[in-house]
Amino acid sequence: MTSLATGPATGPATPAAAATRRPSEGSVHSWDLSTGVDGPGTRFVTFLSGCPLTCLYCHNPDTWRMRDGTRTSADDVIAEAAKYLRFISASGGGATVSGGEPLLQPVFTGELLHRMKHELGLHTALDTSGLLGVRATDALLRDTDLVLLDIKSWGPDTYEKVTGRPLRPTLDFARRLADLGQEVHVRFVLVPGLTDDPADVEGVAAFAAGLGNVSRVDILPFHKLGEPKWQALAMPFTLHDTPSPTPGQIAAAREVFQAHGLNAV
Repeated sequence: MTSLATGPATGPATPAAAATRRPSEGSVHSWDLSTGVDGPGTRFVTFLSGCPLTCLYCHNPDTWRMRDGTRTSADDVIAEAAKYLRFISASGGGATVSGGEPLLQPVFTGELLHRMKHELGLHTALDTSGLLGVRATDALLRDTDLVLLDIKSWGPDTYEKVTGRPLRPTLDFARRLADLGQEVHVRFVLVPGLTDDPADVEGVAAFAAGLGNVSRVDILPFHKLGEPKWQALAMPFTLHDTPSPTPGQIAAAREVFQAHGLNAV
């Protein structure tokens, strides 16, 4: 029987085998079952370690360093996901590769997406900031049914303040996904006093609407549930005194996106 990990005698069958000629391994933070925030239905979510962004409101700063993850084989991840296959399929769910930033490990991410889709028959999603979109090969994207794209701000200065990185690579990746006709859900975190400037919200909304491939926008309210992790890592949480947005502020932002014809929730 041909192994998906090594491929047939005439050539490798998976992205990792093609790139490395050896079984694929990656740095994994954790995995979990999730409903509602990581794609449609119940999802098996693999959280990879390592992220080039240092977002001020990150609720998982313990995923920033790849060396802090556990070296894990793709076989082990697939075997774990297979345990929940019937439950996931019954809910109309699938598998999501998240992080950290999964495109920091593009070969491993491509392997997981390929096998989740073709071996387990699951709907696949990639959760990314888009900063490293150039690392996503066309083959990886063909194995991705949905991209969850975080656009954290429209203003370049605000974006860099929030993430420590430039905005342009994310916008370039978004345009590439639009050219490919890839389905995208945009995610926008609303932080009072930081990303809630009307021009900022309007900019993200207009850009997303102009792409033509954004089927949903999630307005995510800022929260401080991850602050204990910052404290445990002896890192200052500079948004300690920032309140969560009110229902009215969330509704106002949602209306801006909806005014551009977007399905904003």
